[in-house]
Amino acid sequence: MEKAITELLKTTEDEMRPEYDFRGAVRGKYYKPLHEGYTVHVHRADGTTIVQHFQLEDGAVLLEPDVREYFPDSEAVNKALRCLIPLLPQKA
Repeated sequence: MEKAITELLKTTEDEMRPEYDFRGAVRGKYYKPLHEGYTVHVHRADGTTIVQHFQLEDGAVLLEPDVREYFPDSEAVNKALRCLIPLLPQKA
């Protein structure tokens, strides 16, 4: 009996719910705008709208998910890059 319940739960957890519809979805739709900056419009209940523009600060770097697994924070990234600096040709 317990095995049957486990199997039932496993099959229902692995399946997409019918109310989810991803037709017309675009993978990575917001990836590029994040680099370029983006504008957020917040519509308030009182009828006013707040507009905020966000852009990465100079020097900010976005890590891809596979890289982020190895370098979870700025300290880890900087430590790794400092190890590479001696291998680079000298600056002019």
